[in-house]
Amino acid sequence: MTSGARASQTRTVTGQLHVLATTDLHCNLLSHDYYADRPGGAISLSRAATLIRRARAEAARLGAACLLVDNGDGFQGAPLGDIMPGAKGPHPMARAFRFLKYDAVGLGNHDFDSGLAALARVLKDVTCPVLCASLTARQPDLRLPFAPSAVLERKIPGQPGLPPVRIGLFSVLPPQTLIWCGEALQAQLAAGGIVETAAAQAGRLKAQGCDLVLALAHTGLGSKTGAGCGENELERLAALPEIDAVVGGHTHLTLPDPAHPFAKPVVMPGAHGSHLGVLRLELEHRCGVWRPGGGTASLQPVGRHRQTGAAQPLVPEDPDFAGALAEDHARTLQRMRQPAGFSPVAMHSYFTFFAPDRGLALVGSAQAAAVRSMLDSAGAESLPLLSAVAPSKFGGRSGPHFYTDIAAGDLCVRNIADLQVFHNELRVVAVTGAQLLDWLEMSAGLFSQIAPGSSGQMLADPQRAGHNFDVIFGLSYQIDPAQPPRFSASGVRINPDARRIRKLCWNGRPVEPGQRFAVAVNSYRVCGGGSFGMLRKAEELPLPPIRIHEAIRDYIAGRLPADPLAEAPYPWQLAPMPGTSAVAVTGPGAAGYLEELPAGLATPCGHSSGGFLELELRL
Repeated sequence: MTSGARASQTRTVTGQLHVLATTDLHCNLLSHDYYADRPGGAISLSRAATLIRRARAEAARLGAACLLVDNGDGFQGAPLGDIMPGAKGPHPMARAFRFLKYDAVGLGNHDFDSGLAALARVLKDVTCPVLCASLTARQPDLRLPFAPSAVLERKIPGQPGLPPVRIGLFSVLPPQTLIWCGEALQAQLAAGGIVETAAAQAGRLKAQGCDLVLALAHTGLGSKTGAGCGENELERLAALPEIDAVVGGHTHLTLPDPAHPFAKPVVMPGAHGSHLGVLRLELEHRCGVWRPGGGTASLQPVGRHRQTGAAQPLVPEDPDFAGALAEDHARTLQRMRQPAGFSPVAMHSYFTFFAPDRGLALVGSAQAAAVRSMLDSAGAESLPLLSAVAPSKFGGRSGPHFYTDIAAGDLCVRNIADLQVFHNELRVVAVTGAQLLDWLEMSAGLFSQIAPGSSGQMLADPQRAGHNFDVIFGLSYQIDPAQPPRFSASGVRINPDARRIRKLCWNGRPVEPGQRFAVAVNSYRVCGGGSFGMLRKAEELPLPPIRIHEAIRDYIAGRLPADPLAEAPYPWQLAPMPGTSAVAVTGPGAAGYLEELPAGLATPCGHSSGGFLELELRL
């Protein structure tokens, strides 16, 4: 025993552990916009890699141990992460984890989107522990490609004579993952509640002699009370006494935030590589044991948006990291540049929450064209066919440049990805008029309640996700934002008497509660995504699986016939509210399309601090 070690038995010796964290990368690894096929962009893991290199150097200078962890939803969400048939070599995300020498990776709900077998194939090339305690095998002979927890031992460089710190890590995610990812996953896995699972794992790790427990919690801010089976349980999880520090995620927000204080270090580093989260954990060694002594949480941004909306990187890309992914980048560019068809008009999503969206209309028609000829074999030939589509690029937490923007003319594969980011399958459900009305009421919850005669209120509720705003083509209806929302964001009927949907008609006639329709819609929604509870009771028609991307590509290439929905008027509009205006937030690129709007509808009123363009809408 060294003299330093003997002395540590009778006095307190301090040390530090720095935990560097990323989350919700969605395979945004390089600063290249694959949808627009142009370099640039202020955020990416390639820029966060520069911060990681600097943070590791700082930890070494301070004599601190250092871990690098990721908190899930990394493997898909951008073209670079798309798994193509016959692809060889590691998945780009796995290659990135290996190159940057991650110490542990937690899983998020979207990592299971392609199924357990596909996840296992990409995880085989991840060399660090991959964790998920929330999901367990239903059958004892099913081997999972991840573990519930891991124990890492790290020496404190500033205290070389002392034993290593034993760090227990576990990962949790929303139990709703099994619902969102479909019946095949439900047949294989069982899910536990976030808080209950976290308490059990943290207690087990402490019982195994871990000096410190770190939770990789793929969950966001929610209720501080409840049964523990919710989607966003970060506050309740962080209150567990056995947990010493937490990395949050899932909701793409940033923590720490003075509006949401925590009693222990908690960090949530945004999304898409926008921030590096840093936990600086203090440690105390006395009587042969390391103990946590508090710490701090902070964020390091990789870029920002100027008030005009222009992206401004704050750090350069790490050239070695970019070089390691050069082949993946080249293959992705080659695939995304393949010809796909032609559009006589420009398509964009800048006005998707208050005016017709041609891109949504195209997807709606493509979905209908892909399934219309199959309705006879499904026994649904007598049902009117509708098509439900939600925007996938609408700004929000992804920033002022996250909008579909496709010029008129020849189209490439990248334009199809620009219309629909996620690789969902197409489904058809049979619903009643009553279910259809509730479906639209849930979608209309996107809007704030606007007081008649007021001005300055935000049109869209920033707490509602834009990808849950379904537009159902083949109908006609108005949305009245003067009414309160019928459903909460979690699908609870909070205002049973409220009706935002007005004048709901099909073929010019009011929709009756018992009337039946067939609706083409994405698999995420049918599986319960977005808390559309009315669809859980809907009958799914037996049709072969079709990828929505394939349906769009076949439609614009002329391999599918033009669908009647393409000739129908745009289905919805906001109900008139004379003397009332509201503020719509959109991307700065909208300035080039303002002439598409009716005269007097929208007046630009500057940019927000986040770089979005604000429009005053006369309702």
